[in-house]
Amino acid sequence: MTTSASVPTGSESAITPGDTVTDRLVAANARYAEAFTDPGMDARPVLHVAVVACMDARLDLHAALGLELGDCHTIRNAGGVVTDDVIRSLTISQRKLGTRSVVLIHHTGCGLESLTEDFRNELEAEVGQRPSWAVESFRDVDQDVRQSMQRVRTSPFVPHTDDVRGFVFDVHTGLLREVDPAS
Repeated sequence: MTTSASVPTGSESAITPGDTVTDRLVAANARYAEAFTDPGMDARPVLHVAVVACMDARLDLHAALGLELGDCHTIRNAGGVVTDDVIRSLTISQRKLGTRSVVLIHHTGCGLESLTEDFRNELEAEVGQRPSWAVESFRDVDQDVRQSMQRVRTSPFVPHTDDVRGFVFDVHTGLLREVDPAS
């Protein structure tokens, strides 16, 4: 498997002095666009599903779930927690773009397990302003998945809540483990 952390083998993937990671990404996009053809899709996911997951770089959601371009909406944030902004995205996804199912994916070894809400205090001390958002840290990944499922299921804005399921992705095995919402 090749990753961005791999040692570049060709001159086109090497970062030359003075280049930034963003320069490398823009150059990669130019190469991508050369062969790009419009797939002729609209914004409605083919599988009518929205996936909410952590932003962790170890999660390749499309590969892990067998998804193709256009199959789903993907909503990612730190921890994959259901925040007001996730509810906003799910509401638009369901009410305007036809999704009916919601899959929530947290993972093992999440960085939010080592943070506390004290992080907000640290930020306030450093920058002189308290963040308006919660860190949403947690100690028990299964319980946080349950909380996220409950937040989706009880939102008055998300109309389709009969197929909301939560999982924990194991970053060492690649397997999903379903979380029972009632436990």
